[in-house]
Formats: sequence, C-alpha cells, structure tokens
Amino acid sequence: MRSRFPVLLTILGLLHLYLGWRLCDGLQLGASGSLLVGLALLASWVLMPLSVFVRGLPPQWSDRIAWAGYVFMGLFSSLMILTLLRDLLLGAMALLSTVTPSFSFASALTVVVLAALVTLVGFINARRLAQVVRVDVPLADLPAELEGFTIAQISDIHVGPTIKKAYLQAIVERVNSLEADLVAVTGDIVDGSVAHLAGHTAPLAGLRGRHGVYLVTGNHEYYSGAPAWVEEFRRLGLKVLLNEHEVLDHQGASLLVAGVTDYSAGHFDQAHSSDPHRAVAGAPDHATTRVLLAHQPRTATAAAEAGFDLQLSGHTHGGQFWPWNLFVPMQQPFVAGLNRWQDLWVYTSRGTGYWGPPKRFGAPSEITLIRLTRR
Repeated sequence: MRSRFPVLLTILGLLHLYLGWRLCDGLQLGASGSLLVGLALLASWVLMPLSVFVRGLPPQWSDRIAWAGYVFMGLFSSLMILTLLRDLLLGAMALLSTVTPSFSFASALTVVVLAALVTLVGFINARRLAQVVRVDVPLADLPAELEGFTIAQISDIHVGPTIKKAYLQAIVERVNSLEADLVAVTGDIVDGSVAHLAGHTAPLAGLRGRHGVYLVTGNHEYYSGAPAWVEEFRRLGLKVLLNEHEVLDHQGASLLVAGVTDYSAGHFDQAHSSDPHRAVAGAPDHATTRVLLAHQPRTATAAAEAGFDLQLSGHTHGGQFWPWNLFVPMQQPFVAGLNRWQDLWVYTSRGTGYWGPPKRFGAPSEITLIRLTRR
C-alpha cells in the first residue's frame, strides 16, 4: 500500500484540481472566491490521506486530524459524484446548444448545496444512536421450544478515531434493553490497536444476553491485530468463536450457535482461515437448528453446504451512503436485510456504527433483533 501511496496521492490531487476547476468556473468566482475554494480543496487533499495514515501520532492529534480528514472525505465524495453528473448533463445539453451561463451557475450552485446537505444529514444519521430493526426469520422444523427465540445483533461499530466509549456505551444500553436470549457481535468492532482503544471498548463487558454474548472477527480486527483483540474480547467476557460452535439448551431444546473467522482471515493467518464446515464439526445430531455468525455475507455458499439454517452477517454497511451501495454487489451477494441463499437464510446488517466518513445516507445504522419463528 505504501509503495502505491504517491500514485494514489497524485490521482487524488488531480481529482481535486478537476473539482476546483469545474466549481470555480460554474460559480463564476473571482480571484478571492477561487482562492478560498483552492485553500479548502488543498486542505481536503492533505487531510484525507492523513486521516488514514495518522495513527502514529498522539491520540489528541491523530483523532483531530482523522475527524477533519474523514469529514472532508464525505463531502468530497458527494461533490465529486454530483460534479460528474452535472458535467454529463452539461455535455448532453451542449450537443443541443441549450447551455446558458445562468444554467451553468445554477447547476454548480445546486451541486454545492446538495453535497453540503447530504453531508450534514449523513453526519446526523451516522452520529445518532442506531435504531432497533426487528426481523422474524421463519425456519423449517424449528422446535416449539425455540419459537420466539431472540438474537440481538450488532456489527461494524468501528471504534476508532471518531467512535469512542460514549458512542459504544449507548449501543450497549440499547441492546441490553431488548433482553434478548442471545447477543451476536458480527465483526469489525475496532479500527486500531488494543493499546490505543482498550479503554473505549470497555463497555462491551456490559453486554447481556440470556445465553451469553458471542463474537466473530471481521476484516478490520485483522488490520488491527486480531490475536490481541481476541484475547481482549475474551477478557471482557465475550465468547469468541473461531471456526467453532456451542450448543445451547433453551427450554429443553438445542440450538447450535457457530462462528467463523472473517472470510479474508486466511490472508493474515492461515490458522484463522474461515471454515463453516470446521465450525460445525462434531455437532450433536439433536442440535438440528443451526445459526452461523459470519462477518461477510459471501460466506453463505460454504455455510449452506455445511447445513446451517441462518447466517448473521455485516460488513457491507448497506453501502453507508450513495453511490457506494451500488458497488457492494460486485463483492457480496447481499447488501442488506433478509435474503435467501439455497436453503439458508442470510441476514445482512447495515452496521451499528460506520467506517471512515461520519456519514450515512440512505443506509441507516441498526441494532437488529432477530426472532426465530416456525414455518
């Protein structure tokens, strides 16, 4: 990544130059106005990459830089997409000789206003406490004793530069208020090392479920030192499932809860290669209802082959904000919600926090309450 950094920085700089040229031209700015836009875009160009690579500095500085860089990232994203759409429209109109200076100005102003509005609304959506989404999952041959069994799922919180202890504490309190039979944490809880974030992940110790709290790793745990985080999560009282399972006794019926490591974990540690078949190996025959926790939805193919009934996943953030939701299907079979893969139900959470830009637009965060029902 570092070897490609100069190339990426150059491309980012060229995109900022394009944006400045099109906005200054469209808004018909004079020298002073163009200077202000230029300085803002220069700050954006510098701070955006710094927000990702700044973690070596003391937290009081790295967090402030990250906040500024990520806000710029969210605004830049909307400005760029809307400017490209505007240029496509202007190009089509130019072919018909219908472009006027007044329309050029109005369309440029609309781009700026819309980008600012989307960024502001997205910021509010990202920073507010995730709402509870209730989902019934009908399972064939579900034992009567498991009818109404509830699983509270949280995912993709991304405790790090902009998400801290207070944000996580509010999530924990909301989850506990649901009084679920089981709590499932489906990965990407952190963005940073145990040394920097242990104080901010401490509220996880307060999560409560009748049958416990189960966690699986996401790709960001591996970016942040997965072995240390697995140890820390277990110290906090969470049951981390690394390609393994537990059988729960609920009112005389058995429910198998399994968890796999992240789909990409084998690239970081071969011993952590994700394996749904291994996760269910040795399971008793009487545990016929089987739930898998898997960070990425694309584990579904192997999970269906392994005989699971329900997979709970995250990773996608529901796209987080337009237009990135349009690109999720290039990597994942599902973007959000309850879907079917062969005989397997897959629920994909939009995530309980956010990654990078504090911005959610068209993809609200969620705390999911799954209820098992008989089909």
